[in-house]
Amino acid sequence: MANLGFVGLGVMGSLMAQRLLEKGHSLTGYNRTRAKAQSLIEKGMKFAETPRAVAAAADVIFSSVANSAALTSIAEGPDGILAGLSRGKLFVDMSTVGVATSRAIAAKVREKGADMLDAPVSGSVATLKVGKLSLMVGGKRESFDRVKPLLEDFSDQPTAGQGQKVTYVGENGLALVMKIATNSNLAVQMLAFSEAVLLAEKNGIPRQTAVDVLTHSAIASPMVQYRGPFVLKLPETAWFDVNMMQKDMLLALELGRQVDVPLPTAAAANEMLTCARAIGLVHEDFAVMFDALAKMSGVSR
Repeated sequence: MANLGFVGLGVMGSLMAQRLLEKGHSLTGYNRTRAKAQSLIEKGMKFAETPRAVAAAADVIFSSVANSAALTSIAEGPDGILAGLSRGKLFVDMSTVGVATSRAIAAKVREKGADMLDAPVSGSVATLKVGKLSLMVGGKRESFDRVKPLLEDFSDQPTAGQGQKVTYVGENGLALVMKIATNSNLAVQMLAFSEAVLLAEKNGIPRQTAVDVLTHSAIASPMVQYRGPFVLKLPETAWFDVNMMQKDMLLALELGRQVDVPLPTAAAANEMLTCARAIGLVHEDFAVMFDALAKMSGVSR
């Protein structure tokens, strides 16, 4: 059993924190809105009033927040994680944020005699619930080796042929690069899937039939299999909304500009997300790209 902390108990953060409790770890948590942490408190999590208090109470502190500004907010200032760190502690940020922001905070963490890893996750609410979350990790190798058993607690043991669930990719920031590259492709896949469904539908094939065929075809990636059916019915609560996905797309496009890699399909997907925003769908799951494209095609949901 480890003495752990978790800052940021949103949709994904709360589920990851729950898995740590289920694995028998001692957990201290913080969320800006305490009510969202109530179910975890009832399961044994100690609630702290500030991120600083979480860092002071735990040996390893995890965080999962929405963007770079949120990470800076929980890390810095008199009540931030940095203020509660001491020598030997480890801060593991699982958010998808800007590479420069993460590296700057990691440098400040090391000034405290502690260390920091970026460990964004690949997966969704569905994959986390069934124990198939994958993680990529950037930072010092010795810190990765220390925390790897804890990171493996977020997923069940991989079955034969499914490969590694926790992957070390290199120095600080590189896991974020890998995650941003991954997420940009998710939006591209969702747009391409939507195009295929609408092409079939406007030629006379029922939408449900088209979705069934495509989600069992050669193009049926794991993302297409679990998110493709959202073109039939969106989830009541977005797993990953338009705003969050567009944040990641803009991170990808900026990275592409920095290293001179053209990202034409990512740019097209980003424009469709902008269309979704323009018609008031910003808080829906990013699968609502289908609705924006359908509207352009003269098709209603």
